[in-house]
Amino acid sequence: MDVLIAGGGASGLSAALALGRCRRRVLVCDTGRPRNATSRALRGFITRDGTPPQEFLRMAREELGRYPCIELRSVAVEEIKRRDKGFDVTLADGSKVSPRMVLLATGIIDEMPPVPGFERFYGRGVHQCPYCDGWEHRDQVLAVYGGDAAALSLAAEVRQWSRHLVLCTDGGRSFSAEESATLRRTGMATRHERVLRLEGDGDALQRIVFEGAPPLECAALFFSPRQRQHSPLGKALGCAFNDEDQIECDERQQTSVPGVFAVGNAARGLQLVIIAAAEGTKAAFAVNEALCEQDFEGFEA
Repeated sequence: MDVLIAGGGASGLSAALALGRCRRRVLVCDTGRPRNATSRALRGFITRDGTPPQEFLRMAREELGRYPCIELRSVAVEEIKRRDKGFDVTLADGSKVSPRMVLLATGIIDEMPPVPGFERFYGRGVHQCPYCDGWEHRDQVLAVYGGDAAALSLAAEVRQWSRHLVLCTDGGRSFSAEESATLRRTGMATRHERVLRLEGDGDALQRIVFEGAPPLECAALFFSPRQRQHSPLGKALGCAFNDEDQIECDERQQTSVPGVFAVGNAARGLQLVIIAAAEGTKAAFAVNEALCEQDFEGFEA
């Protein structure tokens, strides 16, 4: 086997397509728990804007089915051990494979604030990316959750889609004097009461309920989630990570571990499906070139 791809989202499947077209033998392993599973549609992807995430994955897998050298398996990668030339990989079903290269497309997990309703409405009325979901809520009453600099920065972005905006600090404020002056200058509405819960009809967010104060009727809430790696594989392999817990890569998506590449949300901050797909293709080119170098190692024309 030439390449093991851990993760079957946009970046992993895009890499598999490019490598399959290079006639490389590829195994894609995926657990079927995509980060955007609760979202109604992916946005900002030319020709695919508005496509439900599960439909996007179905179409991608169907396209890969045309390439006999690509195998898709619904199984987790349990362990990857590096050896002199290649890797020994153990899958969750007990089977073992020995790829020459490894591509990590394992993604991240968004951590929800401990407020009832966040998980219920996440991906529907609760969002983390205004570039993905701001247009659908334009000019409506919107809320931004958080009482720190990250929340203030997010609120400044969300104002692009609606000036009917309320910053909800949930009882905490960590603004500098300059940031507080920015709030006053923009006239942005703020609510500093503790947030008790989010309410709505079905999966549609309708209001934020505060402690000891009237609720806020709103169409959507945006927040900056804390994020962590979806898989421990990168750390177990010894890959270098940056201060934001992202796998460090060079311009070719090569990690600090020879033969290990990383793509998608696990390795970058700009988290859009179209960028993840492009990054997968970019990494596939680098992986194929590395395999070509191995194929002709010691060859003299």
